[in-house]
Amino acid sequence: MAATSHNTYFDGGVQSLGFEPEGPRATVGVIQPGTYEFDTAAPERMTVVAGSLDVRLSAEGNWSTHPKGTVFEVPGDSSFEVRADAPSAYLCEFL
Repeated sequence: MAATSHNTYFDGGVQSLGFEPEGPRATVGVIQPGTYEFDTAAPERMTVVAGSLDVRLSAEGNWSTHPKGTVFEVPGDSSFEVRADAPSAYLCEFL
């Protein structure tokens, strides 16, 4: 059986469980209200599974809102900001 990893970021503001399904590595997680900046090496596909997330893909970019059921993609070797007004959950697939 493959191992599951647990990660906590930003003093508990973001928590995720990592796993390896059939296909790319993935994480599922919960984001508490706040604004958080992430760095990524590989491209990611993010699906919002509960709540809503505001996302800015570059420091100069505009914020876009992604409610439950929507998907956004993050380029590899980049950083992005996520803002939540209420607890929200996501699925992140590493492409």
